[in-house]
Amino acid sequence: MVSKGVRLSEKWFQRGLWVIALLFASCLIGLGALVVGDLPKVEKPVDAEQFMDQTRLRPVRAQIKADDEQLEANSDATQRAHDALSHAQNAYNSEHESFEAWIATRSATQQNDQNAEVLARTHTLDALKATQREMEKKVEVLESEQTDLQQQKAAHEKTLEEIRIAGQGGYDRAVARMELRVFGLRLLLTLPLLLLAVWLFLKRRKGPRWPFVWGFIFFALFTFFFELVPYLPSYGGYFRYLVGIALTVWGGNYAIAALRTYLEKQRAAEQRPEEDRRKDLGYEMAQMRLSKRICPACERPIDTSDVSGNFCMHCGLRVFENCPRCQTRQTSFSHFCRACGLVKNDAPPEEPLPPANPT
Repeated sequence: MVSKGVRLSEKWFQRGLWVIALLFASCLIGLGALVVGDLPKVEKPVDAEQFMDQTRLRPVRAQIKADDEQLEANSDATQRAHDALSHAQNAYNSEHESFEAWIATRSATQQNDQNAEVLARTHTLDALKATQREMEKKVEVLESEQTDLQQQKAAHEKTLEEIRIAGQGGYDRAVARMELRVFGLRLLLTLPLLLLAVWLFLKRRKGPRWPFVWGFIFFALFTFFFELVPYLPSYGGYFRYLVGIALTVWGGNYAIAALRTYLEKQRAAEQRPEEDRRKDLGYEMAQMRLSKRICPACERPIDTSDVSGNFCMHCGLRVFENCPRCQTRQTSFSHFCRACGLVKNDAPPEEPLPPANPT
């Protein structure tokens, strides 16, 4: 929430500076993503075949390739045999139907001179049937060969899988080492950025160049938590959870210590004289906290609508006072009276004016 005492132009300048901070952060994030993404290229890629038994791998792959070629040739031959069988079946069926029709005609006319033709047609049907049976046997042989080839290829593929499994352990270890080295490079790049961002947050976040400071802070946080953490080695999930627990414990202890330090500082501040505490509070900070209905000094809630209460009931700080000239009630941190314009801490040049008419 923006302080009510901030000038309107200053508010828009602040928003513009925040836009600059975000744009600066986005440019840095884009550049950082390119750098972090190119880090794996410094490592030589790991190939799983490097860890397989090459003396067994090459012959098995050659056998599988030969199996594929034989299966393809067998499949083509089987398809041609099926086509020939289908053609033979159609020829036999057509000739058989013609023969049956001719026999029926001969029986009706009782033509004995056609006995020789009966024998010829019968021989033709027998020849077509023999061709059909030959094609069927050829299809059966080819299908049997195809089954044998498939079983042979399955055995070779099983051997290839055993070779791959035997080399998988070495491949996994090599990949883990490569990922760890790449993660180390990313950590070596991002951790100094994060530490620099923490230092800037502690020392420079309110300086005149604060938009660039906050932009760099956003960039460092994004780079660390989004460009580094996803590449954190897993080791089955144990490492990530252990790192998360360690960071949580460290962050929790830091937050607890910071809270204790803050409370002790507040208790010590409440023991100091009111004027000393008032000097430590800036005008903008006091106005911002009052706009949130909290005491500028101890940050506890106060009832700003109670016209009878001028002091914080928690720490005794004078929050409201009456103008010595017009007796208008206002915050004790105002520089000018909002009713008569009297400069604060100046003695009134004349008798106090009566309170303004409420109407």
